[in-house]
Amino acid sequence: MKLSYRWVIVAAGALMTCAALGAMFSLAIFLEPMSLDTGWSRAGISSAMTLNFLVMGVGGFAWGAIYDRFGARPVVLAGAVLLGLALVVASRANSLLVFQLSYGVIVGLAASAFFAPMIALTTAWFDTNRSLAVSLVSAGMGVAPMTISPFARWLISAYDWRTAMFDIGVMAWVLLLPAVLLVRQPSAAPASADGAPQPAADDPGMSVGQALRSPQFIVLALTFFACCAAHSGPIFHMVSYAMACGVAPMAAVSIYSVEGLAGLGGRVLYGVLADRLGVKPVLIAGLAIQGMVIAAYLGAARLEHFYVLAVIFGATYGGVMPLYAVLAREYFGGRIIGTVLGAATMLSSLGMSFGPLAGGMIYDAYASYSWLFIGSALVGLGAAGIAIAFPPQPSRQRLQMA
Repeated sequence: MKLSYRWVIVAAGALMTCAALGAMFSLAIFLEPMSLDTGWSRAGISSAMTLNFLVMGVGGFAWGAIYDRFGARPVVLAGAVLLGLALVVASRANSLLVFQLSYGVIVGLAASAFFAPMIALTTAWFDTNRSLAVSLVSAGMGVAPMTISPFARWLISAYDWRTAMFDIGVMAWVLLLPAVLLVRQPSAAPASADGAPQPAADDPGMSVGQALRSPQFIVLALTFFACCAAHSGPIFHMVSYAMACGVAPMAAVSIYSVEGLAGLGGRVLYGVLADRLGVKPVLIAGLAIQGMVIAAYLGAARLEHFYVLAVIFGATYGGVMPLYAVLAREYFGGRIIGTVLGAATMLSSLGMSFGPLAGGMIYDAYASYSWLFIGSALVGLGAAGIAIAFPPQPSRQRLQMA
């Protein structure tokens, strides 16, 4: 296969993350019309998103292990089939329980089949520009709110929520099933004299158990968890916080768009910087900036303040997220990267689930979001502190001599 084919893998991965995560996060668009049509409580419908995060965590670990054993194509094929099926079933749900199981459980399981496996596959294809490539695959998540969500809103306005969800399920099949055919593993390692494949030069020879108990993984997982716990609450409650600060509702919603657009640029910027300066220093700097900008929201009073901070915040949290996969590849090699990255993603999903709940509890208790942003800033700075403890990365030369 030609070297240029690796960019086809990047394009396929970006399409998959956009379609899968876009379908999952479009639940916010369906919330009001579903509640009005069915009489289901908004809390009951929204609980499907909580289930998404929890199932994604467990599913990411399981899919990562399957990737290590069978490669990416069977995993993403299963994810594509399940995603379309779950949306079609959810569109016909006549009870809240059926909707929660189909949208919350199966969509979450399907979505987790794309992120960790496609990121792991991308790291296997790239020796140079690896950080940039991983960032571009994850950029699909940033494109989703600007594509899938508006499309869902248009379908709902033109038809109804059931037709819209059914059509998005069919669209998932139309987009993802052909993309699955583009997914290939890179060329196998050359065989030794006895016919056994030689280990890759960057493979430290760890078993999965050794890797998950290693200082490298512990620091990686704790940093990933704290990073997600820090930004998930401010992201989820940003519109409500801006409105509480006097920003008009429609203008407050536009802050999300600014964050999403900035996240696309941030992924490219941080990916290029990581390739040139090293992943660890760029990650530490990004986490420190994230913590400081979260704290700066406490001083925001006007819409222009929120826009400026949204550019920095969106670029930062969007930029640092793909770097964990690059670090995992550099520490643990390609042989068990799916399982390791899946385990780290599971903990990051738990971190993501804490922020929205904590923010709601804080606002209910104090009628203010101030303590949410104070606590999130401290957690974010703590993530930067944890990242400083990353052990030195083994040099490629030492691995080849081992």
